[in-house]
Amino acid sequence: MLRCYVFVQGLKCLFCETVYPVRVGYTCPRCGIVGILDVQYDYARIGRILTRRRLAARSDQSHWRYRELLPIGSNAALPALSVGGTPLTSTPALARHVGLAKLFLKDDGRNATGSLKDRASSVGVVKAREKRRPIIACASTGNAASSCAGMAASMGLKSVIFVPERAPEPKVTQLLIFGATVLRVRGSYEDAFQLCQRSCGKWGWYNRNSGINPYLVEGKKTAGLEIGEQLAWEPTDWVAVSVGDGCTVAGVWKGFRELKALGLIPRTPRILGVQAEGAAPVTAAFLSGEPMRPIEPATLADSIAVGVPRNWKRAVLAVRESGGAMINVSDGEILEAMRYTGRLSGIFAEPAAATAVAGLQRAVAEGCVGRRASAVALITGNGLKDVQSARAAAGQPYDIAPDGAALEEILRERKLIE
Repeated sequence: MLRCYVFVQGLKCLFCETVYPVRVGYTCPRCGIVGILDVQYDYARIGRILTRRRLAARSDQSHWRYRELLPIGSNAALPALSVGGTPLTSTPALARHVGLAKLFLKDDGRNATGSLKDRASSVGVVKAREKRRPIIACASTGNAASSCAGMAASMGLKSVIFVPERAPEPKVTQLLIFGATVLRVRGSYEDAFQLCQRSCGKWGWYNRNSGINPYLVEGKKTAGLEIGEQLAWEPTDWVAVSVGDGCTVAGVWKGFRELKALGLIPRTPRILGVQAEGAAPVTAAFLSGEPMRPIEPATLADSIAVGVPRNWKRAVLAVRESGGAMINVSDGEILEAMRYTGRLSGIFAEPAAATAVAGLQRAVAEGCVGRRASAVALITGNGLKDVQSARAAAGQPYDIAPDGAALEEILRERKLIE
């Protein structure tokens, strides 16, 4: 049986553009840790296999349906947890509120551990098993950690997770439930990342950090592949993605670029990268054309609170290549977007996920995105991941006596009765 990873031609450094064989380490030997590698495929050969007709005939609705575009062997052991195949929902009321002709939400909060990061972690644990590493580790503000621990548990692997002090309790609790060894670092995400890097090097653990591991973005790109297929191969004008490290927005764009290269879609959408105002080093690099400058992040959207994004160049190149734009939104806009997204679509987005919707609203208001445009907003994580922020967005319930005193007054206030 043909092993799918024969379609991988090598790993190309995004900085010096040197192409290496797949046996090279996580980053470019010449450029060091900044030398992010990109997986290169033989699209001519893949195109003869991955056609619209053959995809339609596949019963597997998970993201493994695109296995020819993933760096795994055809006989590789896969996680038991389902990943991908998340719903793409049309939201007319939300579209009107944001100011668009048409708006879809891609709800990746429906993945097994509640976030898009399951796409990356599922590939990570497959690669860890392939390399016979019984322990997988990562540093994360929450979602990557949760997905790594959950996917590891489903594969019988052990996980070691480094989180900063500010990681939300629901995400830390999820890690503990999955049996991870959780190390809460008294410091920032960058402190946790550096300690994880040193630990992986010292003890030989498989490194799941998407900032340096070239295979994880391959899992994230399946969100773009699915959007293209779910829209019957006719992409929207824009796809909005929140940006932290830069790996997700780059992966989504790579998915669309590959669909176009394979002749599955006639054109690619423009990418709107959205950052929180208090954590926007990628936007700054995009607008200035200069290398990214590290910052100290300050935003309630913990999943994108990254001050030293390793994938900044990949993200900048992706948005530019798409003909897209980058924009920043305030924490207030993020909380507001959580509220109106839930009330107008029934989809519960965590702060980082609602950032994409907030970015679309601001982009329309500023004329960056036209009011006649169609768009997809990628909901990267479920709102239950950060209940504290959700309560800040939602407000408080009404407390009433058992006899219902003041009930009618409340109902009139809410315009539920006259």
